[in-house]
Amino acid sequence: MAFITNEKRFSTKWFKAYSLIIVGTFIMAVGFVLFISPYKFAPGGVYGIAIVLHHIFGFPIGFSGLMMDIPLTIFGIWILGPRFGAKTITGMLTLPAWMTLLEYMYGYEAFVPDQPLLSAIYGGVIMGLGLGLVFKSKATSGGSDIIAMVIGKYTHMPLGQLMIYVDSAIVLISWIAFKDPLIPLISWVIIFITGKVIDIVLEGMSYDKTLFIISDKHKQIGDIIVNDLKRGSTYFNGLGAYNDSERTLIFTVLNRREMTILMSHILEIDPNAFVTVVNANEVLGDGFRSLKEKIEDE
Repeated sequence: MAFITNEKRFSTKWFKAYSLIIVGTFIMAVGFVLFISPYKFAPGGVYGIAIVLHHIFGFPIGFSGLMMDIPLTIFGIWILGPRFGAKTITGMLTLPAWMTLLEYMYGYEAFVPDQPLLSAIYGGVIMGLGLGLVFKSKATSGGSDIIAMVIGKYTHMPLGQLMIYVDSAIVLISWIAFKDPLIPLISWVIIFITGKVIDIVLEGMSYDKTLFIISDKHKQIGDIIVNDLKRGSTYFNGLGAYNDSERTLIFTVLNRREMTILMSHILEIDPNAFVTVVNANEVLGDGFRSLKEKIEDE
């Protein structure tokens, strides 16, 4: 039952979670119906298969996806246990409902005519935004995720890796069905863009940098970080592998502007310093966003 998160009914968190699901699935439906389906792109998931079925047999995309999602969810509960709470089931029902409504009101014409690549980029961004909002509610997208979970139970392979395999298989199905090599290529582009946008929605865009600095003049550099930039830093004692010499490593997190200022100081203090810069996807703690704010926002 640890997979299911339950908020107190009609509480602020409850309303927020279900609002994210409703809004998120609507945004996903817009991406599917207006941008992805008109060009026969099938970016994984049951709705990728539904798009193939629509263009071959004329089946409605929303209805076809729901007809596949229901037995998959029942199968998942039977094999995996109750990992799919009310929020996931809500998402499973609202997404095809929004898609069916858009299909009825808008039809199947491309929102961006004669621009398949541009439409794919828009579709990937829009789908990533919608799916990211669904994930923020602690729900899942169901569908192909369930297939990956079932395979993972018996193979013990990483879930993320299995989801790539499952979605790629669906992309290849679209290649076989439509006999157009451009379709799977652009579908993989959509999958990539969608994943990146999901990460941004869940983790936010960060301009912070993690710096690891090795220098014989670490004390002078550390003083600038603390006294001039008003940031914290930590010293780590290490041993150089090349000549077994003792070295001190400085660990700190700065924004882009602060990093530029520090780099100019390091150049003056120790031009031979060794500096590694890593993008910090999320920084929580003193001087940055607090852990309490993050939990409350979610």
